[in-house]
Amino acid sequence: MTSLKTSIKTITYLSDTGCLEILGASLNFTTDQLFLLTALPSVSGALLRVPYSFMVPIFGGRRWTVFSTAILIIPCVWLGIAVQNPNTPFGIFIVIALLCGFAGANFASSMGNISFFFPKARQGSALGINGGLGNLGVSMMQLVAPLVIFVPVFAFLGVNGVPQADGSVMSLANAAWIWVPLLAIATIAAWSGMNDIASSRASITDQLPVCLHLWLLSLLYLATFGSFIGFSAGFAMLAKTQFPDVNILRLAFFGPFIGAIARSVGGAISDKFGGVRVTLINFIFMAIFSALLFLTLPGTGSGNFIAFYAVFMGLFLTAGLGSGSTFQMIAVIFRQITIYRVKMKGGSDEQAQREAVTETAAALSFISAIGAVSGFLFRRRLACRSI
Repeated sequence: MTSLKTSIKTITYLSDTGCLEILGASLNFTTDQLFLLTALPSVSGALLRVPYSFMVPIFGGRRWTVFSTAILIIPCVWLGIAVQNPNTPFGIFIVIALLCGFAGANFASSMGNISFFFPKARQGSALGINGGLGNLGVSMMQLVAPLVIFVPVFAFLGVNGVPQADGSVMSLANAAWIWVPLLAIATIAAWSGMNDIASSRASITDQLPVCLHLWLLSLLYLATFGSFIGFSAGFAMLAKTQFPDVNILRLAFFGPFIGAIARSVGGAISDKFGGVRVTLINFIFMAIFSALLFLTLPGTGSGNFIAFYAVFMGLFLTAGLGSGSTFQMIAVIFRQITIYRVKMKGGSDEQAQREAVTETAAALSFISAIGAVSGFLFRRRLACRSI
């Protein structure tokens, strides 16, 4: 059941900001408008993660996964229709971009759901794999979209595309519609292959105590996962504006791919060496790569794309590792806090373990919501750098 949930989350992530980034590169909007379109899903996704974080214990993992996956079909279909009309107002794309945030919000409920099925010793690996495979959706989008827009996949629907100067025919609608069948399959698979675990049920009131200890750990996750989603959605656009002679779309998917794989590794390493130690070392390397990045950008000179690309891959690597290590650390810390609190009140071991799982799930989900805000801030900063 957990592997099915992970697979579904990979598909749902495909309809997040990556789709808008690929399509936005071919739309007749200003640089600031394009950056805004790729940033807005982070805003709506971050806000929606807050209610999403409480939904699995209330409705059950199966029911909520079916609903949250099915509604992603709406922005995909609408986006495919919108890009076929060159007169579609920018405001329509803003609404669609906000709707794409539902995909990012799915991350919160997924991570909370995963925590019910693995013991403390395997929390880092389980959360890392789940988060890493889910994040692979971004790189898959960046890899598949530039290819599928030149294939007459939906010609039977009357989508003929636009002839290009080199004789090829480009259909931007394909980049959005290609995921609709996968989302439909994922919805059916969730309904038939997942289960609602009775022991994972909890009301919002039962989950609220976790909010007292969120903020410091949220800042750590803000710097790692927020950086990852910000890099994923802004890297290609930044490279295009700073190095216009380079065809970045052929190379952009490597960054999110590296970050997604690194997240799984970060969780596993943290299970062995401790999330605190791994996170601290990782932040040092993130700071080094961040400082080096400014040296590669065009200033008084022409810049160095190879150095720019290499440093950015290092940033993707550390952002992924840090996302995995911080989540492992969060799971361990909140489990210990909850068990101690329940025991101090005279609760039994069984009650302490049950509440620890519930509050850990709520913490992981809620902190992921706060971390997602950084994605918007990062992309707005890139927009300012590119204007």
